[in-house]
Amino acid sequence: MNLIGEHTDYNGGLVLPAAIARDTRVAVHLRGDDRVRGRSRERGPAEADLRAPRAGDWLDYPRGVARVLAEAGWIAAAGFDLEVETDLPEGAGLSSSAALEAATALALLGAEGRVLAHADRPSLALLCQRAEVEFVGVPCGAMDQFAVLCGAPGAALRLDCARLESRPVALPEELALLIFDTGVERSLRAGAYAERRAECERARVQAEAALGRALGSLSEIEAGELSALASALDPVALRRARHVVSENQRVLDVEAALGRSDLDAMREALFAGHASLRDDFAVTCAESDALVDAARELPGCAGARMTGAGFGGCTVQLVRSGDAERFAAALAERFRERFGRAPRHWRTEAAPPASLL
Repeated sequence: MNLIGEHTDYNGGLVLPAAIARDTRVAVHLRGDDRVRGRSRERGPAEADLRAPRAGDWLDYPRGVARVLAEAGWIAAAGFDLEVETDLPEGAGLSSSAALEAATALALLGAEGRVLAHADRPSLALLCQRAEVEFVGVPCGAMDQFAVLCGAPGAALRLDCARLESRPVALPEELALLIFDTGVERSLRAGAYAERRAECERARVQAEAALGRALGSLSEIEAGELSALASALDPVALRRARHVVSENQRVLDVEAALGRSDLDAMREALFAGHASLRDDFAVTCAESDALVDAARELPGCAGARMTGAGFGGCTVQLVRSGDAERFAAALAERFRERFGRAPRHWRTEAAPPASLL
């Protein structure tokens, strides 16, 4: 679950996600051939050769991880049977794909008797990301994999996606983390995510020409340079760049607010982040906007925003613990009154990273 820093990971920026108390579990049995046979409690069976092209089903994720790990010399290139069960909702922006990738990687390593050192976790996160990009075909950043594999209990993970440097940021004990599912499923393969990435790349190229210097990413634009770029970038590119630059600052603002227990400052940064995703990045939906707007009016709210890539999915609400139960009931009722259905929602906390059981 990402607290702040959305669509900044693939733009070389800052993010502040946290692992949550939901699980994807994978059991692996190594085979003596190249066949991969999978069975998912939620998705049913699937089967394919390890080296076959992607098939567009859920087994692409484990096969992609196995192939990338083998290419990197971490495991032998061989087939396997695997069993999967999860209580993570798919298509809700809660990193279900990264959880499956991390669990598969840890299970394959464990099946070969390899113990993963803590120092190797960032490298494993990058290999899992590579599997999703190169084999599954989703041009994702590395935030989700880092959060799942490198997080810490009771803390968010402040990650610089350009330098791949991270540190834990403690979350106040008096805060409850609530997740509300809009019920609007989205698929990153549907094209909108890739479209945003292309728009950001177009903005980078235009900004580079206007500023007269090389830019590795949009995150290298200074906030004071945005006004000078207003006439150099096309309107869509300008909005995408403005979101990335301002969102990076909001990550710093939230990190600082948490450090001094300033919940009011954190609240405003989270709401501002949602507004930017709505107005400048155009990835929210009516349901997520309604959940965030309603949360602002309820007692105990310390901030709310869309979480994940958008186009549906979930919102995250930070609420004072004593108000959490009443807050959740009231927000669910307001959503039901507007959309005619009750939203799924959960209370969670910042959890330990993925591990071998």
